[in-house]
Amino acid sequence: MKLVIISGLSGSGKSIALETMEDCGYYCIDNLPVALLDEFVHEAMIANKTIFQKTALGIDARNQSESLSQFPETREKIKNLGIDIEVLYLQAEPATLLNRFSETRRKHPLTDLSHPLSEAIELEKKLLEPVIRQADLVIDTTFTNVHQLRELILKRVNAKSDRLMSLYFQSFGFKNGLPRDTDFVFDARCLPNPHWEPALRSKTGKDAEVAQFLENSEDVRHYLDDIIAFLHRWIPRFAAENRSYLTVSVGCTGGQHRSVYLAEALASHFHDSPYDILLRHRELPGS
Repeated sequence: MKLVIISGLSGSGKSIALETMEDCGYYCIDNLPVALLDEFVHEAMIANKTIFQKTALGIDARNQSESLSQFPETREKIKNLGIDIEVLYLQAEPATLLNRFSETRRKHPLTDLSHPLSEAIELEKKLLEPVIRQADLVIDTTFTNVHQLRELILKRVNAKSDRLMSLYFQSFGFKNGLPRDTDFVFDARCLPNPHWEPALRSKTGKDAEVAQFLENSEDVRHYLDDIIAFLHRWIPRFAAENRSYLTVSVGCTGGQHRSVYLAEALASHFHDSPYDILLRHRELPGS
């Protein structure tokens, strides 16, 4: 069983880290009191191993200081139970945190009449000292944006093997209208059309004869290479946005030949990528 504790300073990106863990298949709970951590492990994780096989918990300074001081001892108890426990701690420079709270107009959880924001940040650092001393990884997000932080977390939990995002390749015919839900549309109507070859007219881009006809065209080869290069550049950016699907649609006039061939070629090219590959030919029966 795997338990990841995510802690750190308010405004440093803990919520983003937890959301990323959730998308990696972890059962996530935010702001669990340290005093309940041991009980949670026994009553929830060990009792329901299937549900809590991979769990991530957020622990922050909203805990009582006495509870936080017990964190090292509690962690050791959990480790002795045979649970793989890891602590990730996020922090940032005070000036950066001040700026983030100012921009978002969020209230720091420790601010009150006697503790303005700058003092609350320093107080929080002191309260969390028992946790940072236990950290397996400390991430400073002072110069890290949301997407970079997600990428760091993903690499840490080896998310690539979980195939977070699905690439959905779709062929279609412009004569039947554009697909409603798509991220990228590529127009293949400028390429040689097998429809005008009598022997190929009744076939589709899935047939070897049509594929051979198109592969003999230098324009088709260049067009496919350009799409592949474009997607290799931009797919990681969409994955960093925590997307579940990225839909790429390729259209030709009737959606029978050129678009089908290109969608098949793209699905084949990305087959060994870290993403799930989905393929659909909108205009072909049974596809």
